[in-house]
Amino acid sequence: MKTDLKTMTRKELEKLKANVETALQKLAEKDKKAALAAAEKAAAAHGFSLAEITGDAPGRKMRKAKSGPKTVSVAKYKNPADAEQTWTGKGRQPDWFKSAIANGTTPDAMEI
Repeated sequence: MKTDLKTMTRKELEKLKANVETALQKLAEKDKKAALAAAEKAAAAHGFSLAEITGDAPGRKMRKAKSGPKTVSVAKYKNPADAEQTWTGKGRQPDWFKSAIANGTTPDAMEI
């Protein structure tokens, strides 16, 4: 089946592109299923289930990364000079925290 792309209209080309993308997705899914079956067969040949080898519970799908906003941690320290400035105690120390420590203030004294 040879298609002459030069004689096709834009609409025909876009439909062909969509059909090719759909076919590629279906083929990728088929290949993935075949790979999974081969992996399960190889694991069974050694006396294991694929779930035992990968550490997944049977029937459980892989977790996806979290999406959405990050959770905000509760502030643990506040600036003695400016109570509006706070720090959770995680990550890099803010400059005001470093300077307060350098001036002799203890972290316990800055706890909220």
